[in-house]
Amino acid sequence: MNDHQHPEQDDAIIGTAFVGSLIVFAILGIGGYLTFQYLKPLEELVELANTPTELPSITETEDIELPTIRWTDITTSSGIDFVHENGAAGEKLLPETMGGGCAFLDYDNDHDQDLLLINSQRWPWANQDESSIATIKLYANDGSGNFTDVTSLAGLDVSLYGMGVACGDFDADGWVDLFVSCLGKNRLLRNEEGKFVDVTEQAGVGGDAESWSTSCGWFDYDQDGDLDLFVAQYIVWSRDFDLSQEFTILGNIPAYGRPQNFEGTFPSLYRNEGQGKFTDVSESAGLHVLNPATQTPLAKSLGVVFEDFDTDGDLDIFVSNDTVQNFLFVNQGDGRFMEMATLAGVAFDLQGAARGAMGIDTSHFRNDPSIGVAIGNFANEMTALYVTRDHNLQFYDEAVSNGLGPNTRMQLSFSVLFFDADLDGRLDLLQTNGHLEEEINKVQASQTYEQTPQLFWNSGPEHETEFVSLPATQTGDDFLKPLVGRGAAYADIDNDGDLDLVLTAAGQPARLLRNDQQLNHHWLRVKLTGNGQNLAGIGGTIAVSTNGRQQFRTVSPTRGYLSQMELPVTFGLGNVDVVERLTIRWPDGTDQLLENIEADQLLEVQQP
Repeated sequence: MNDHQHPEQDDAIIGTAFVGSLIVFAILGIGGYLTFQYLKPLEELVELANTPTELPSITETEDIELPTIRWTDITTSSGIDFVHENGAAGEKLLPETMGGGCAFLDYDNDHDQDLLLINSQRWPWANQDESSIATIKLYANDGSGNFTDVTSLAGLDVSLYGMGVACGDFDADGWVDLFVSCLGKNRLLRNEEGKFVDVTEQAGVGGDAESWSTSCGWFDYDQDGDLDLFVAQYIVWSRDFDLSQEFTILGNIPAYGRPQNFEGTFPSLYRNEGQGKFTDVSESAGLHVLNPATQTPLAKSLGVVFEDFDTDGDLDIFVSNDTVQNFLFVNQGDGRFMEMATLAGVAFDLQGAARGAMGIDTSHFRNDPSIGVAIGNFANEMTALYVTRDHNLQFYDEAVSNGLGPNTRMQLSFSVLFFDADLDGRLDLLQTNGHLEEEINKVQASQTYEQTPQLFWNSGPEHETEFVSLPATQTGDDFLKPLVGRGAAYADIDNDGDLDLVLTAAGQPARLLRNDQQLNHHWLRVKLTGNGQNLAGIGGTIAVSTNGRQQFRTVSPTRGYLSQMELPVTFGLGNVDVVERLTIRWPDGTDQLLENIEADQLLEVQQP
């Protein structure tokens, strides 16, 4: 599909062409810009609460027939009773705001999607009731969307200040393992036929006891066939330093801290050496990015996604950073990465400012070779939608030109996920929202602590408003019930072909939403089984062709915010009941072609 087929998005290219023509000057000036941002006096930083809010102009939706995608809250009826414990007890410590991740995975190899929910805990200096210590929760699926708590049976009744999770079979024994990122030491839990065993120390992936790890994921960065581990790190944090800042809003209401006041960190990359051992190669791989003004670590990372952005056959890393520039680590194929976010146009917004970036996802949402990257940002900052053209690693933020931006500006967004909610063959966009401050409405009338999730239906690039926010008449009230939204994940929990959702919340119950759409669209789900060490085919790509339309997916469960998706890949087919061609590019570069595949099935493909 060529550029002339997207005239509505051309405004974004025109609007950024001038910036692109001055890229050399931007590179020269970025050091000075960051120096200014770092050194300007704290008293000159106006608190958000004191800044008058100018409501954005919401993009008018064209006269488009919207689909009805009903969601039913089945949390209680399905057996999910998880409540996130963030430890909040009045001290307003920043980790309390971040929530926990979630994952759909088949932990017991019974071919359905089980649910893992990551918990934090009460602070060790607070009084604790030993009978109610918070732990991770694992729920086994019976195949129809009914769940049983198997936490203790699976050996996961451990208490930690958890953040995110990564699911991957690092030892290639056929059982998916877990890595849990934490405030403090991280955990690697090896799955021994349904029972998890802590192998953190032997593996060497625990990290620093003082670190704060966030999103994480498994991928094969060096193409040696086994899964390596990437762990994002947030900030240098301690209770004493946090309390010493005496953060407030309006000068007298205690508030959670600003990440600008904390030092940055480096992400971690662990190379899989086999035999359950890993080596930290973060620095030698080129992931230690320094603040040019201070020569200290720059990153304040919350989200990560893996994608072959330059189509050279290996996976790159896109990291969303909070209040500092984003990172695009381009894989050089020799074990090293080159950080290219500024050159690619994804480090900052169109005004050259860093945003409060949280979760991230990437997709071919236009069913063409262009790649889109969505990033959820802080309140009064719209969701970013960076889009490439022609695989040249040049992105354009099209959030305004396609209507997504104005409809997301007022929300404080954490997770963003592309998935085909109505199975029409176009990827829609989910966004979870929720503020950090319980009392934010007292100082900003436009903000609330609990916020509604948003589902943006993909109407196609021919429409001026490409992503249309679905109202309650189309989604049902269960979907739009406000919560302090953080993580999210999707999976087909009841084997009916469509994708269901779990939403997590900071200090609140998780919410399980069953997709009850009745549009009679066809679908195909594909699960890969690879040879060698990468049994799930993570990093492989799948393309389906139907009636002249192509869809593309990368097999990678690491998406959104702190969370993991199911491994089978779902293609919505609309009214088409046969897939003409299905092409798999396996992680080792070999191709496989299947033809004339009947719809409405889970297709399991073994690598030849």
